Formats: sequence, C-alpha cells, structure tokens
Amino acid sequence: MTVNELIHELPLTPITVPDGDREVEGVYIGDLLSWVMGRAQGDNAWITIMSNLNIVAVATLADVSCIILAEDVTPDEQVIETAASKGVNILSSDKTAYEVAAALAGMGL
Repeated sequence: MTVNELIHELPLTPITVPDGDREVEGVYIGDLLSWVMGRAQGDNAWITIMSNLNIVAVATLADVSCIILAEDVTPDEQVIETAASKGVNILSSDKTAYEVAAALAGMGL
C-alpha cells in the first residue's frame, strides 16, 4: 500500500506529501525519538504525537514511509517546510495512536 492509498483508506489529513507513491510496509508507534531511531524499520508508517523539528530528522534516519501525527497534532510551519524539502511525508489524524494503529492492523499492516 502507498502513502496516498493510506490517506484515502483511513482517512488521514495530508500535511506534506512529497512522495505519496512511497510504499508502506508495517507500522511503528513511539514518541521517544532515540527509541524510534533505533527500532523503526524502513518503510514503516510511524505514529507519534511528537511534532517538533526532530521528527523530520528521525524519519529520515529511520527511512520511514510517513509520519502519522495522532490526536490532531499539527506541526509548525518550519517542520512542514523542512519535511517537504527532505521528502518526508507527514499525515495527521484526529484519532488516538491506538485507534490509528488498530485501523492500520485491520488493513493488514
């Protein structure tokens, strides 16, 4: 499944989607950035409530397919601009991290 397909299936709100054709293969949930960096797998959708600039760096290092911000978290403009320039997809949901993960599990991720 691609990021664009994920947006429409759940649905999710796109914040920045420079690579909507990126494949999503699995899910990781975490808010401790150093933990995510060492444990998220490439092509995972990463669910978090963190919204500072460091999420872009972690997403790049872990090579996740997208960041899904749960609970209506919205990043500031600097995060959005940096993510777009680095090719990092950021999506948002009004659901809790658990609800987003359960929906993704129901989709086979």
